[in-house]
Amino acid sequence: MDLDVYAFVHRRSWDRLDQLATQRPRLSGAEADELVRLYRLTSQQLARLQTLEADPELIVGLSAILTRARGRVLSAEGDTVREIGRFFTEVFPAAVYRAWKWWVGVGAVFVLGATALAIWVDQSSYARRTLGLPEYAPELTGPGGAFETYYSEHPHDAFAAQVWTNNAWVAALALFTGFLILPAVFVLAMNAVNLGISAGLMAHADRLDSFFTFILPHGMLELTAIFVAGGAGLKLGWTLVDPGRESRVKALARQGRATAVIAVGLTVVLFISGLIEGFVTPSDLPAALRIAVGALAELAFLVYVFDLGRRVVLAEEASEHIAGNPGAPGLEPAAGKGTSTSAATAGI
Repeated sequence: MDLDVYAFVHRRSWDRLDQLATQRPRLSGAEADELVRLYRLTSQQLARLQTLEADPELIVGLSAILTRARGRVLSAEGDTVREIGRFFTEVFPAAVYRAWKWWVGVGAVFVLGATALAIWVDQSSYARRTLGLPEYAPELTGPGGAFETYYSEHPHDAFAAQVWTNNAWVAALALFTGFLILPAVFVLAMNAVNLGISAGLMAHADRLDSFFTFILPHGMLELTAIFVAGGAGLKLGWTLVDPGRESRVKALARQGRATAVIAVGLTVVLFISGLIEGFVTPSDLPAALRIAVGALAELAFLVYVFDLGRRVVLAEEASEHIAGNPGAPGLEPAAGKGTSTSAATAGI
């Protein structure tokens, strides 16, 4: 084997490993995976070069690169606080962004279905009879009725905890039954039916303004979290049907990890919506201010996903492109055959 040619062929991956180990203050998820992959590959290549009695300078250079890379890998394992921060600033928003077409689609179908049902319940006595609903129910829809007192009949902190637990359960069902598709669709459909019937009865009682006053403050963020859970769950189920270019096992493992990430992150999102439902929705604040709080929380989440999450995904894709295309912009042009040894020892 021509050792100079071998070194020339692999020089760029060695330089890339050294760059990841020493020149990047913080690595993205894709870069961390790339660091580990290149570290293992370079270790194998060094072992092969040692058996072939390659140039000692080349051996020393590669050993030094591997030492720096090993230190980077080991130092990253113990920084729990940094990893938690990276989860919420990179991993979670990126996972939600990658699934955005699924959960936006789920949200559109949900809202359209609930709206159509609400209009039907409001305008059709046949619909109310068919669904077993009362023609008039002031104890439910009237001022001080069950719809309104539901939000204030319990202490705020206990109610917020109850709401958080219930919503987290619904989200978990939508996420992890998505593997079977139909159960997730059923969970989402039942929630849309409940919302549509409530809206229809309140509209029939000419109290739609009260419905939106009590639903919108917490409902915007809460429903978005349910949509994300449903969309991610259905994406997991569809991966079983169509794994793409990967094997079915590998595709399911990858999407399963993304689903688990979303499940953990949504507990925080639902905690925030639970606080709003427990403390803001039933408060004495003006209706416009309560709705504004909910709208601000919803806007913050959407910016978090579509701005921060999108930028993380684009950065990871750019990193993967560079790693997979040695001649891509940002890397030095290939050196001549006689410079292969010095290239391996660059930066040592």
